[in-house]
Amino acid sequence: MDPLIIEPTDESPEVILDKENGRFEFGGKSLPEDVKEFYTPILIWLENYVKDPKDETHVKFKFEYFNSASAKQILDILTFFERIKEDGGIVKVDWYYMEDDEDMEEAGDSYGALVELPINLIAY
Repeated sequence: MDPLIIEPTDESPEVILDKENGRFEFGGKSLPEDVKEFYTPILIWLENYVKDPKDETHVKFKFEYFNSASAKQILDILTFFERIKEDGGIVKVDWYYMEDDEDMEEAGDSYGALVELPINLIAY
């Protein structure tokens, strides 16, 4: 399975989805003009990954900011990882947030309440 790597811009996050090296990372700002267009390739990649995941999947989120349209897409991403866990896979999610960013800390906490995944909140 080929990796999906998207370089960050001022409006869109960095995305690294690399099954072979076990890297699943999202970070930066997410407020793309066309949220569906940006996130569709990511969701398609994850749909394929769910069919044959690694034994253990470690996902890192390190967003500085995301808009409400992106919030829904992030929930969709987490749902794919939730499916892996439901099928018996091991999934670890780290949610990084700046120490003084209560909104981003709250977002990670809220996602933890919405999906059946342990989300590890990490201040930096």
